[in-house]
Amino acid sequence: MTSIILAGGRSLRFGWSKALETIDGKSLIKWVVDRLTPLSREIIIVTPQGDCFASLIANIHLSSKIIADIYPGKGPLGGIYSGLAKSSCSHAIIVGCDMPFLNVALLNYMTQISPVVDVVVPRIGEWVEPLCAVYSKNCLALIRSLLEHNELRISKLFTVAKVRYIEENEINRFDPEHLSFFNINTKADLAKARILAVQKEV
Repeated sequence: MTSIILAGGRSLRFGWSKALETIDGKSLIKWVVDRLTPLSREIIIVTPQGDCFASLIANIHLSSKIIADIYPGKGPLGGIYSGLAKSSCSHAIIVGCDMPFLNVALLNYMTQISPVVDVVVPRIGEWVEPLCAVYSKNCLALIRSLLEHNELRISKLFTVAKVRYIEENEINRFDPEHLSFFNINTKADLAKARILAVQKEV
């Protein structure tokens, strides 16, 4: 299994590159890498061209690969395509760089289901989390077609791919507080994450 971390956002709501902000002395992206390492043959970090991560990777994870977006400016869907295209495995866990509390057991459960579908993605009611999901390389042609038509909604992929939704009752078996989906977009989110890291000892 490959794990792909999308670090291509401009952090506009945050004000600066949030991936290198720290919780309990560890950068956000390092939190994510540490959660993914037990499940991964390789870890790929997708960034915009010329991003600063290339010079910092030795401090994050020595075996991680940093790649540039193949379709720059195409948002998370472009990042998913770029990571899958460079993956050496048929399936990949794909997450955002700002999700420090990913639940390893939940992700492992999702990987066990992934061989028979194109996408495994959590769903709570009508809400879906496409950046804590498992994608197959079978999605590459579908995503490329969407990108070439400037259709950037990940939800559109789910209408043409074979998708297995992980429903709330399944999620609750592993992550009843749904902390896997806690992502950091603002300084207030970062402050809350620092408190959670202490309170939950996650």
